Amino acid sequence: MNVREAIAVRRSVRGFLDTPVDLELVRRLVTEAARAPSGGNLQPWHIDIVAGEAMTRLKTIMLGKLAAGPETPEYDIYPKELPSPYRDRRFAVGEAMYAGVGIPREDKAARRAWFARNFAFFGASIALFATVDRRMGPPQWSDLGMILQSFMLLAVEQGLATCPQECWAVYPETIRDFLGTPPERMLFCGMAIGYEDASEPANRLRTDRATNEDWLIVRTD
Repeated sequence: MNVREAIAVRRSVRGFLDTPVDLELVRRLVTEAARAPSGGNLQPWHIDIVAGEAMTRLKTIMLGKLAAGPETPEYDIYPKELPSPYRDRRFAVGEAMYAGVGIPREDKAARRAWFARNFAFFGASIALFATVDRRMGPPQWSDLGMILQSFMLLAVEQGLATCPQECWAVYPETIRDFLGTPPERMLFCGMAIGYEDASEPANRLRTDRATNEDWLIVRTD
């Protein structure tokens, strides 16, 4: 598989098989992904891999946390006043996903229950969390995207599926306590890692992309 193919194939998978994943393979892919570029070569990322009994323990913890409600997020996942066309794109992908799993818009309880599957990593057996020093700014946050994308493309090459999950940002205290993250670092996101369950309806979703005319300008003079 070449890079072009990996980019085309990669997508957020929301249903995983219980097929075991080689932990050493994931560790190797994360290490290889750390060749991602970063401004000034700061390499501001910190990655925690969670598997085995630790994964089971975290999923159990989250059952109680979900019942208690969200914590105070340390950053806004989306701007509070999200304008068009970004608001429209977010709405469209959400509606497409819930339509695919057969949950109508008016069934709020069912939608909340389905969304809660995020916090069990959609059945994945391995996960990672990305954290960053609080003194870092937007340029370094973009560096996190570099290593995460590099890892996801390497995972595709190895037949693995992934789902990056910014939703974990609403439980920063829980994840900080679970990982033992030092206070100077803050949580950016989690990611589910495993083998795709092709029978999961949510995995049939294929998101579209804006046309080049919406975002691309080429100047030659």
